[in-house]
Amino acid sequence: MSSTQKFTEAKLEEAIIKLLAEQGYPYTHGNDLERSPNDVLIRSDLREFLASRYAADNITDGEIDSIIRQLDALNAADLYESNKTVCKWVSDGFLLKREDRNQKDLYVQLIDYPGPPVKRAPRPDEVDTLVAEERSEYESRSDVGDPNIYRIVNQLEIEGREKRIPDLILYINGLPLVVFEFKSAIREKPDLYEAWKQLTVRYARDIPELMKYNALCIISDGVNNKMGSLFAEYEFFYTWQKITGDESASTNGRDGINSLHTMLQGLFDQHRLRQVIRDFIYFPDVSKAEVKIVCRYPQFYAALKLYQNILTHRKPEGDGKGGTYFGATGCGKSFTMLFLTRLLMKSLAFESPTILLI
Repeated sequence: MSSTQKFTEAKLEEAIIKLLAEQGYPYTHGNDLERSPNDVLIRSDLREFLASRYAADNITDGEIDSIIRQLDALNAADLYESNKTVCKWVSDGFLLKREDRNQKDLYVQLIDYPGPPVKRAPRPDEVDTLVAEERSEYESRSDVGDPNIYRIVNQLEIEGREKRIPDLILYINGLPLVVFEFKSAIREKPDLYEAWKQLTVRYARDIPELMKYNALCIISDGVNNKMGSLFAEYEFFYTWQKITGDESASTNGRDGINSLHTMLQGLFDQHRLRQVIRDFIYFPDVSKAEVKIVCRYPQFYAALKLYQNILTHRKPEGDGKGGTYFGATGCGKSFTMLFLTRLLMKSLAFESPTILLI
């Protein structure tokens, strides 16, 4: 690689760090983190979040240690199953048996999800437990600000099968949930495919301990910017073409710097990113292949608008006409309906919805 290409990739990394900082993501250089070479968690952030989030529940240092040990214990060699478990815990939470056996089991969430739609308390059979079988009550956090701890980190050297240095990692509460890989757009043959291969093949092989926590993968050369899942083929990585969901996709532009700004302002709005991580990542209950579906932007905005429209028109206050959704062939309508169904089933407003499949 020429020095010009290195310079360009470094500049792209620098620009994205700056744009994410404007979105409220503080920056830390990898060398400034106190950690062992093979550790991928920011344990101080995770401890701080859990101690603060569950202070009213009198969570103990030993209980926080138990949660971290449970994360560490997930076998990175079985990357698909471990990633599936992490994504479920991050989305749905889990139950923690208290050190004081007289206390009710603690419902733990690794990310705080304030704001609508307010979720009902998960039923016991819906939440993985560390050792418990009961659940604590779910509490709405819509009356507080965002207590999550965000951090973007570059130049983090990770020892695994081989030493790897991901271009950029986005952490929430010490968990490395998003990994970015950049390529230069000034090469004779700009190849975003190589960025995809770096994430989904080389990192998965060489530093699976990092990738077991991965929710989203981002590949970018500054001109082309796509997101997808760790287990998706390259053709299933897509651009994020809307910010609020109300504008026309063509308004933002599909390529170039407009595409980059749209992805960072749209997908990486902190509230929106938490929504995607919570409700728009899907693993089949049973699958012969390693399938992990991450929503495309039309599915995300459509499912949320459908949910709100059904809520607005529900009887007796409304007319009961939830509406009709039209989608072009191949746009992923089935997954849109799946994500909508998940929103309805988890919603406090729709405690026991009836879903009819035709």
